[in-house]
Amino acid sequence: MDKKVLLAGATGYLGSFVATELLKRDYTVRTIVRDSEKLYEKGIVPHELLEAEVTESHTLSGCCDGIDTVISTVGITRQKDGLSYMDVDYQANLNLLEQAKASGVRKFIYVSILDGEKLRKVSLCAAKERFVEALKTSGLEYTVVRPNGFFSDMDEFYHMAETGRIFLFAGGQYKSNPIHGADLASLVVDAIDIPKREVAAGGPDVLTHKQIAEMAFKCAGKKPAIIYIPSWARVLAMGASRFFTSRHQYGPIEFFMTVMSRDMLAPPKGHLHLEEHYRELHGHSDSK
Repeated sequence: MDKKVLLAGATGYLGSFVATELLKRDYTVRTIVRDSEKLYEKGIVPHELLEAEVTESHTLSGCCDGIDTVISTVGITRQKDGLSYMDVDYQANLNLLEQAKASGVRKFIYVSILDGEKLRKVSLCAAKERFVEALKTSGLEYTVVRPNGFFSDMDEFYHMAETGRIFLFAGGQYKSNPIHGADLASLVVDAIDIPKREVAAGGPDVLTHKQIAEMAFKCAGKKPAIIYIPSWARVLAMGASRFFTSRHQYGPIEFFMTVMSRDMLAPPKGHLHLEEHYRELHGHSDSK
């Protein structure tokens, strides 16, 4: 069997970088997407393309035939289309895993989140870790890739800076080293031929939230105005959100407030820097 790879989630932030990396390395790539136009708009032309709904198992029949490795970046940050985290981050990936097992796939690579096993009280992490458990007992070779956050997640800092204010918890002293999608994609593709079962990864720069905020203001050309929110206010806001928002609205709030109230540090990888990303955002803003 040649190294033919099935990629699910190719139109997402990370998935598009993984698709590009696979094609650059001359893998034979089959993608599963809901909307092929979105894939082509990103300039990605796989060798084979299947239009299917990963949440609907009957649309996936035979999708893994002839495949050596499955890579899944399938997941949702904001619950939409009436689908929950369990529907997508767990069940959709389980549907893929069942197809992989039935077709004799060698390896399954799944992108979860750093410390997901410690954050199972958060509904998004609970869904992801439930799938990780299924993957570990599947009998397939596997690698779980655990990033601590993407540059795209840090865009919110920049957009707040553009408005003139950034809100932070605990004096902004929590630390993170988010990673660019291209850097993580390289690690995901590397995992095809490495035996590691868990790969944690962050970017090259360890920064406090305050430093990230100051960087965002600098790149946006705005005078820094940081407002610090005490921990009790965060807890109160989460409690109120649980009762006064829908399940779909509460999920992203719960996840954001949880990861923003702790250090999210992973082994530094890659070479792309957050400040360069913010400068690119500023350039896009100026060109509009």
